[in-house]
Amino acid sequence: MPTPVTRPVARTLLRPLTIWGVERRLFFLALLVGGTLFNLFGSLLGGVVTFAVLLLGARAVTARDAQLLTLLLRAAADRRRYDPMKPPSGGSARPRETP
Repeated sequence: MPTPVTRPVARTLLRPLTIWGVERRLFFLALLVGGTLFNLFGSLLGGVVTFAVLLLGARAVTARDAQLLTLLLRAAADRRRYDPMKPPSGGSARPRETP
């Protein structure tokens, strides 16, 4: 069996893109929700507090797993493939056979 080929990769390519220690999509989501609440209610304090709370939550999620948001979005889009051992909706408990 041939041995796998390894190639060196710059460490910066493996790190997730973050803003203030938060994955960038979660940061912009927190920013948009805070800005929306500011515009909706006209309360600067409400917008800033909402942004800060969401930012702290996003920071905790990013520290745990930076790709968690991507995983959840893909799992929601591909429900049938996400759990391959789930029996089909017809009620049969047999696993599906591949053609």
